Amino acid sequence: MSASDKVFRAEDVCGLYGQEIDEDLAWKVGHACGQFLRSLLSGYERGQSSTNRLVVGRDMRPHSEMLLSALIEGVTSSGTACIDIGAADTPMLYFAVNHLGTCGGIQITASHNPIEYNGFKICGLKARPVAGSSGLKEIQRLVDSLRRMPVGASMAPRQRIDLWDEYRKHVWALLRTPRRLKVVVDAANGMGGAAISKIFEKADVEIVPLNFDIGGKFAHPPDPLVEANLKMTKVAVREEKANFGLCLDGDADCCVFVDEKARAVRGDLMTALLARHFAEENPGATVVYDLRSSRVVGEEIRAAGGVPRRQRAGYAYMRKAMADSHAVFGGGPAGHFFFRDNYNCDSGAIALAAALTVISSQSKPFSELIRPLKRYSYSGQIDFQVEDGGAKLKEIAEALSDAQIDYLDGVTCQYEDWWCNVRPAEDEPLLCLTLEAKDQTLMRKKLKEIKGIIGKAVARK
Repeated sequence: MSASDKVFRAEDVCGLYGQEIDEDLAWKVGHACGQFLRSLLSGYERGQSSTNRLVVGRDMRPHSEMLLSALIEGVTSSGTACIDIGAADTPMLYFAVNHLGTCGGIQITASHNPIEYNGFKICGLKARPVAGSSGLKEIQRLVDSLRRMPVGASMAPRQRIDLWDEYRKHVWALLRTPRRLKVVVDAANGMGGAAISKIFEKADVEIVPLNFDIGGKFAHPPDPLVEANLKMTKVAVREEKANFGLCLDGDADCCVFVDEKARAVRGDLMTALLARHFAEENPGATVVYDLRSSRVVGEEIRAAGGVPRRQRAGYAYMRKAMADSHAVFGGGPAGHFFFRDNYNCDSGAIALAAALTVISSQSKPFSELIRPLKRYSYSGQIDFQVEDGGAKLKEIAEALSDAQIDYLDGVTCQYEDWWCNVRPAEDEPLLCLTLEAKDQTLMRKKLKEIKGIIGKAVARK
């Protein structure tokens, strides 16, 4: 086991700054990415000056700027030219890679993790995700073999570019507001504050900013999927009498919506609402959804004339499925929303633009648009710590052998009036259960049965 095993995860690189993540690692990641991403280019692409460059950006964490300086040294020492877009949300990096036609990009961020953490999100040509199964393990091997070299005269060029005007135009292309809405946006003092301010400043919408200041700490943990972290958003929605609220994670690629009654809207139900809009505007188009989503998502897609496609959990898998099926939209419970017209990438700002477009076109309030989608009883994700996850999955499949079973991600067992999915977590030794039934009584009964097989659930704060 190498030291890098602690920080190289399924979809990114992340760890405590100063202990697991430092400038030495940043240099090695930059150098390795420069080598690896250029090696993926075809002969024609290598001949294009634009693709022999790599974009880098950073979030607002107090150590991100120092890491960025080392990262750029690493990139340019590999012979790869570097474009620095400065402080930006992660979706802006994906935009920059596509807008500038580079071989890939690296964003310095720890996403929804506490301020003491930092890390790297890496993408390739056209912002295709670089995850464990698509290059991250190879980059780790390169990192483990490198020694940091001193700055030399043979460094490739670097430049700083401001893309905010182009990025704003890109997001606005997906925004239509038939009526003016009032929206609370909680950025948790993350990069979403800068992004939403710059993008929506002159849009026909009243943004009530919450925790937009960047000062080296978070007002609350920057993970909107934790209900407690939505408290400030909910209070502000009530006080401001807003049409809805939005809470972003630290790098603004993940978000959770709150209705006008200050109730959180599950990500899969928001996916169903937006999917219907995109399917109606693009008849016959595919919409991708995370298999942990309610059955209502597939039903809404089909009702709108779209083609539903289930996909395993994880943004890398979702984005690949989007590209493979030429899907128009994708989403699920995790609060990441993917758009064909955003290079198949996830974006909190574009999710806000899509929500404004859909909600402002309706006379009903947001809660009334969501209410018909709550037609099943849904457990949410329940985690279990088990010694042998593979054996437990086999045991579940045997116990539910009369179900329609698939192994797209863990094991999914489907019946006419209920279904469940049990899957291993990506970066923790856990099994994750999601279960849905036609009503609350059946859901409780089936939860008890499945828990009896798996064991005691992990207590969550």
